Amino acid sequence: MVATTPRNDDEIERLGEEMIEGRIKPHLVPADESKFIAVDVDSGDFELDKDDYSAVTRLRTRRPDAEFWLGRAGYPTAYQFRTVR
Repeated sequence: MVATTPRNDDEIERLGEEMIEGRIKPHLVPADESKFIAVDVDSGDFELDKDDYSAVTRLRTRRPDAEFWLGRAGYPTAYQFRTVR
């Protein structure tokens, strides 16, 4: 399926999270813990890697026009930012 118009950020987030939680995470093994998950929200195609850049680069090589979402196995978000005091 190819998107006819670019999606807004909220829709990409929703679709990406649905795919990661519903289609990808149930098939992960313990060795995948902490790996980044780059997923194309149109096709559902994805890449796993311990390095975020590598996962995204491999996905972009196969799907150059992908609208993708980045998640992380075992975590609610790909990144966590903290305030330093």
